[in-house]
Amino acid sequence: MQVARAAYQPKLPQGLKGNVTLKEGEPTQSVADQEEIKALFPNTYGLPLVEFVPSDKASESGKEPMNVGVILSGGQAPGGHNVISGLFDGIKRLNPANKLYGFLLGPGGLVDHKYIELTSDIIDEYRNTGGFDIIGSGRTKLEEESQFESGLEILRELGIKAVVIIGGDDSNTNACVLAEYYLAHKTGIQVIGCPKTIDGDLKNDQIETSFGFDTACKTYSELIGNIERDANSAKKYWHFIKLMGRSASHIALECALETQPNICIVSEEVQQKGETLQDIVDNIAQAVADRAKDGNNFGIVLIPEGLIEFIPSIEKLIAELNDLLASKEYAADAPADRIEWLNGKLSAANAEVFKSLPRAFAEQLTGERDPHGNVQVSLIETEKLLSQMVAEKLKQMKAEGKYVGKFAAQHHFFGYEGRCAAPSNFDADYCYSLGVSASELIAAGKTGYMAIVKNTTAPADQWKAGGVPITMMLNMEKRNGKMKPVIRKALVELGGKPFKEFAAHREEWKKHTCYVYPGPIQYWGPTEVCDKTTETLRLEQSK
Repeated sequence: MQVARAAYQPKLPQGLKGNVTLKEGEPTQSVADQEEIKALFPNTYGLPLVEFVPSDKASESGKEPMNVGVILSGGQAPGGHNVISGLFDGIKRLNPANKLYGFLLGPGGLVDHKYIELTSDIIDEYRNTGGFDIIGSGRTKLEEESQFESGLEILRELGIKAVVIIGGDDSNTNACVLAEYYLAHKTGIQVIGCPKTIDGDLKNDQIETSFGFDTACKTYSELIGNIERDANSAKKYWHFIKLMGRSASHIALECALETQPNICIVSEEVQQKGETLQDIVDNIAQAVADRAKDGNNFGIVLIPEGLIEFIPSIEKLIAELNDLLASKEYAADAPADRIEWLNGKLSAANAEVFKSLPRAFAEQLTGERDPHGNVQVSLIETEKLLSQMVAEKLKQMKAEGKYVGKFAAQHHFFGYEGRCAAPSNFDADYCYSLGVSASELIAAGKTGYMAIVKNTTAPADQWKAGGVPITMMLNMEKRNGKMKPVIRKALVELGGKPFKEFAAHREEWKKHTCYVYPGPIQYWGPTEVCDKTTETLRLEQSK
């Protein structure tokens, strides 16, 4: 399949075919904190939106030979190789003498001067494939002047005119900071971003979806559908499935819309309602009991990876645990039993919550922190915690005569399985278009922009390609105790069409077996099967 897939030619919007001209819109402003953002980005603030449209005349911009650098930043997402393929083809179309350099293992490759030239032989091996292995990725943050200057040395040495950073919200914030620095210091080097993250939380009025979300959700939904079929066949297990998505529940919601499980927890709703962990457990236990009355001792529960941080009582507990574990007192005492030590130091309300948790879960909550000092939620087995607490609740309900049935649980965490899948036709086309759009932004002399493609529920030739100033997406948020400019994460909107569609059906799905089995991603066949978008995008763009 990979050999056949390499021959696939991604579809392009009309605005990126043949001769292209750039249409500029009105000046923009940031989504919030306008004065602070403007002060931090005086050279890149207020730039106009741009769109590429077909032209009768060949443009003279971008005809001079130029070299371009590309960086893959952060976690993998299906389609990254096609962004690079589109960028390569785009700059070669402008001038066959143009060269593309890939910096190895993320932004650190720029700082440490580690790179390769990406030739057609290399590019052709990676067309329409998943993963980021063409040059590797990394999570080095570009924040220090010394990093900017070190990068500048190698860019000048290689004669690179522009750098394309392919990443999520933090990576594109870094791209904006880098663009501002290089412009302020009159280096002549442009910086362009591309919107990547399977989590789906990099989207707004201008970015309809981040690349990789489509493929990842379809991959997870295939697995969930397989498990649903198994559950409906064996009729003896409740499957608790944790899905990637720390900061938002877009993946869980999309997979629910695709597969119709019995229960899908949406973190944003839990937070809005102020639900406790016990509230969530009681809800699941009641669903188990209701299905058992009909003889159905099986079911499917979808859980977002970041759920625990959205439960208000747990969120407060984690905040105090973070402070205590980082304290000098904790370091000095070096307690043999940190759980016991913490129980004696926590405030009364948090201590009560902490003591209610199973020991194994309490230990996961107090485990090693990430580089930012945060709990590593992907290592916390929320799916096992919930099933264990549900089992305890059902014992209690059985003793009270409120539950007749059998309960046995299976546990799954779908994370890495979806990050490097071969991109769907949608992601293959979308990413290739983003890469070509980035090349046209460079040719037009733009910097501090993110390549975008809109109207994505229409056929690909009707998509609209262009660029959005990254400053337009910024607001100020507290990070590590300091206010910093960051791209605002998009959470699930409880008033939005995708959540409303889910909410309209979930009570029926909870009680009855309404499973949908999507099967594997299809790459060849009817367009309504092969080129379809996510349910999220379809609903959001529906009139």
